[in-house]
Amino acid sequence: MPPEKPHWAHLLQEVVRSGLCTGCAGCIIACPHDVLKYDDTNGVYKPWKVEADGGPEDCTHGAKGCTMCTRACPRFRAWESEVDTFLFGRERTVDEVAGIALDTVLARAAEPAVNQAGQDGGLVSALLIWALEHDMIDAALVSGVEGDGTSWRAVPAVARTREEVLAAAGSRYTYSANTLAYPQAIEAGADKLALVGMSCQASLPAVMSARKAGKVARRLALSIGLLCSKTFDDAIFPELFEARYGLARADITKINIKGVFQIWTRDGGYHEVPLKEGHAWTREGCKSCPDFAAEHADIATGGIGAFSDWTLTIVRTEQGRQLMDGALADGVIETRPVDDDPEAVALLRRLARVSRRRWPEDAAEGPGRIPVAAKPA
Repeated sequence: MPPEKPHWAHLLQEVVRSGLCTGCAGCIIACPHDVLKYDDTNGVYKPWKVEADGGPEDCTHGAKGCTMCTRACPRFRAWESEVDTFLFGRERTVDEVAGIALDTVLARAAEPAVNQAGQDGGLVSALLIWALEHDMIDAALVSGVEGDGTSWRAVPAVARTREEVLAAAGSRYTYSANTLAYPQAIEAGADKLALVGMSCQASLPAVMSARKAGKVARRLALSIGLLCSKTFDDAIFPELFEARYGLARADITKINIKGVFQIWTRDGGYHEVPLKEGHAWTREGCKSCPDFAAEHADIATGGIGAFSDWTLTIVRTEQGRQLMDGALADGVIETRPVDDDPEAVALLRRLARVSRRRWPEDAAEGPGRIPVAAKPA
């Protein structure tokens, strides 16, 4: 009997409809037949298939042997063990609850303009600018804000220059499938791309490379992951921030999460909204996601811990180390020992453990269970 060649019909049942789909859109950019589309309306954030070529539940291309969508999915079957082995040559140990790492430091942009434009010290912006200027990448897939920025609706964007990187700086906390900017970047002539995104998106380059997902995998040259417990549906702005607290989205200038929603407004005001009040707007795709720590990115970053202007930075691959070392040698970034903020490491492990418990016990395959049961940090 010939081996199974899983395709859209399998992905639809096992991931999209089961609640495991994170909405990363990897399957869409990997599809060579352009039959997969994306629905980000009314809190859906999922792929769907056109009526042609087999209808919405099947795929004639898949029936003929095309498996690209399942090769690209970072939640399809034994993804964690496959990618661990591909990236690191082994699976993680019991103690590596937040994934395998080469180095862990605190880091930030050295240049004041970049530091202030970014979130938690501007590290990601500084790294992207250095990578662009040193031909490590041609462009970066990032999130921008729709229109003039007052909508706070996060949308996929391409950054090719320092100015475009800084324009996209900062966090939105609503979801943007940054991968969907891939066609725009390729049409503009880019061949080496950085993907910046939440943990689910940051897995894509490694997943695609491990499963040999063709030219898309080869073009995703760098992955920078953002530590992420969850993201929220765009409806949180009118239904929570404005309806309950009178904070119109057009008046908001910055948002951060440090145990609460921290919200700054154009009139110079500062407001806090309890994080638990936002739970009702959590995206479905986040509720089963086991990856807080961007465990398969080249570099994982997040503003957790005691210092609001330093980023906890986890270097996972030699590619990530090369980027960090180059930027540090050129004075673009500065670092300090992670031991300066032990609470950041403890919080990393705690939140990673909480996230790993989300993976459903009845899922066919998925993250190893051992790290979840590891003794508390």
